[in-house]
Amino acid sequence: MKKLVALVMVVVTLFGTIACTSPATPTPTVPPVTADVLQSEKPRVTSPAASQADLVALADGNRAFAFDLYQTLKDTEGNLFFSPYSISLALAMTYGGARNNTETQMAGALSFLLTPERLHAAFNAVDLALASRGQGAQGADGEGFRLNIANDIWGQQDYEFLPAYLDLLAQNYGAGLRVLDFAANPEQARVTINDQVSKDTEEKITELIPQGVIDELTRLVLTNTIYFNAAWQYPFEKTVTAPGDFFLLNVSKISVPMMRQQESFGYLKGDGYQVVELPYDGRELSMLILLPDQGQFDAFESQLSGQLLADIISGVQNKEVALSMPKFTYRSSFGLKEALTSLGMTDAFTPDVADFSGMDGTKNLYIQDVVHQAFVAVDEAGTEAAAATAVVVGVTSAPSEIITVDVNRPFVFVIRDLGTGTVLFVGRVVNPG
Repeated sequence: MKKLVALVMVVVTLFGTIACTSPATPTPTVPPVTADVLQSEKPRVTSPAASQADLVALADGNRAFAFDLYQTLKDTEGNLFFSPYSISLALAMTYGGARNNTETQMAGALSFLLTPERLHAAFNAVDLALASRGQGAQGADGEGFRLNIANDIWGQQDYEFLPAYLDLLAQNYGAGLRVLDFAANPEQARVTINDQVSKDTEEKITELIPQGVIDELTRLVLTNTIYFNAAWQYPFEKTVTAPGDFFLLNVSKISVPMMRQQESFGYLKGDGYQVVELPYDGRELSMLILLPDQGQFDAFESQLSGQLLADIISGVQNKEVALSMPKFTYRSSFGLKEALTSLGMTDAFTPDVADFSGMDGTKNLYIQDVVHQAFVAVDEAGTEAAAATAVVVGVTSAPSEIITVDVNRPFVFVIRDLGTGTVLFVGRVVNPG
């Protein structure tokens, strides 16, 4: 069995109506209910009209948003992990109902570079492409590679959403509207949504929405989940893993399990940093490790951008690399309202100002919050069958140079899809212990 990486990311966007209300009081835990589904009669478009230029523009915007958001979140203490793709996808469904200045601000904050019609078609094309990944590749538990993406929309029972909006969601995102009664029983609605998220993430995220986030004024909740479980193309041998020093930002050090191997990896030496690219089984996705030189982490982090990542990707070349890196497992959880507001998306969160009339024909809806939770686990590989695939591609003689990369200090990592150029996940490890 090969075992390496399990990643889970969830985004939830909550919409409320404008009214006065008293603070909610905690309610006892209740069981989930089965939600009825209102589905547009229009089927999902399985061959979307997205040109190659549109797909490139979507990927460019995805990279730009990834690191615009990173810059707003970097002051968060400790490790960091999020999925710019999943956040963009959830908010693209929201954007489909935005109008006027709300729509303009969202496009700017999220780096949506295409017209709405072309944007939704491009998201559909990328989502369908990602769904095809991993044929025959291995996952962390022997059940096969998984990159599972689920979009769910949860609406207030008897609330009137425009048919055109439901059509857009069905045709471009494969999503129907699940009906709950937020007004009468917000706690039961919360438990029901969390239960579905838990199923979609193979129980890695069981309590996405805390008590009190959903209230009697909630009218719409959009959830997007990503569960990614993949093996390295070149597994690390467990028997080689041994304790090693990892130097923290304050220059103190801790002892952590360090994995080691020598292999042909993508490599780049930049100005004050090194980059190593590790492919996943099947070579359709990869992890880029961005390792600043000792003492240069803050300076490197401050210059991270979508353009820098594009330059790094274009400069990576295969080299023989002696690599050591830590095992790590951690979670990130935060609300994105403040971060998105700082990027210019202000109207969407403001009652009496937000315009989501494309959803219901009124200006009563506004975004209450965007809640994010993520989980990542990285460790070594491990079966004989997997080792049989660990061949050096394109090397016909002994390497003349072996480059040593010791990931023994804080680093940034990016997980991307090679075919579409989509940045699926971005993380920062400052303490793997």
